[in-house]
Amino acid sequence: MFTYDLTDELSLRLIDLGDKQAVYDITRRDSSYLREWLPWVDYIKEVKDTEEFIHMCKKGYAESRSLNAVIVFKGKVVGVAGYNELDWQNKIAYIGYWLAEGYQGNGIMTKVAHGLTKYAFEGLGMNKVDIRAASENYKSRAIPERLGFTEEGMIRAGEMLYGKAVDHVVYGMLKREWEEE
Repeated sequence: MFTYDLTDELSLRLIDLGDKQAVYDITRRDSSYLREWLPWVDYIKEVKDTEEFIHMCKKGYAESRSLNAVIVFKGKVVGVAGYNELDWQNKIAYIGYWLAEGYQGNGIMTKVAHGLTKYAFEGLGMNKVDIRAASENYKSRAIPERLGFTEEGMIRAGEMLYGKAVDHVVYGMLKREWEEE
């Protein structure tokens, strides 16, 4: 089972059915906050919906297509992060993440994204890490910017978010750039 310690108080752990209540509780409690940038929030109506998500994550992990982990801070599940897609042919890991509202502003997600980037290069042998965020989601965009990712461009109308098309900014980090840091 995948576990990755980032600090004494912060780690990533492969999402499991034992996490379904904690993840569900966050998505329901923080639904209005998360809904601003995540298109799936309205589809989480009961614990069974989160359970189905976890089954999908476990299948993706078993097939080496993705890796989704819970973010554990001081022993408590506070969000989800990982590789939404692992492109083995092109050696690209696509990072995605979300965090409970009450844990914002503590540097948690920057440490998580740093750890996922490092693991993609050192643990998985990837050549590139990709992070995408809605152009107006400045908090999410600040993470790859803080980590020295290169802004590579914009995908116009990259996602439909509750009936509105939003642009996505694409950030990339190459293994050679990471090693130079």
